[in-house]
Amino acid sequence: MKTTVDIPDELLKEAMKYSRAATKREAVVTALEDYTRRQRQAAFVKHLGTFKDTITSSQLRELRQSRMKRHGLD
Repeated sequence: MKTTVDIPDELLKEAMKYSRAATKREAVVTALEDYTRRQRQAAFVKHLGTFKDTITSSQLRELRQSRMKRHGLD
């Protein structure tokens, strides 16, 4: 879709520098993709919620060892 947008020159130059974009279009598309990806991740995290029960690395190690023993893989 062709659109005319007034983007500040310095901001666009900086976006091109950090994204290593060869063209202005590539820089804008990269920025939009990155923004959209971050918003989807934020929505996913919000939907997922938080975990109240956590497990320590030593507890995880013990669980893995007991599973290995149960399956005769120790």
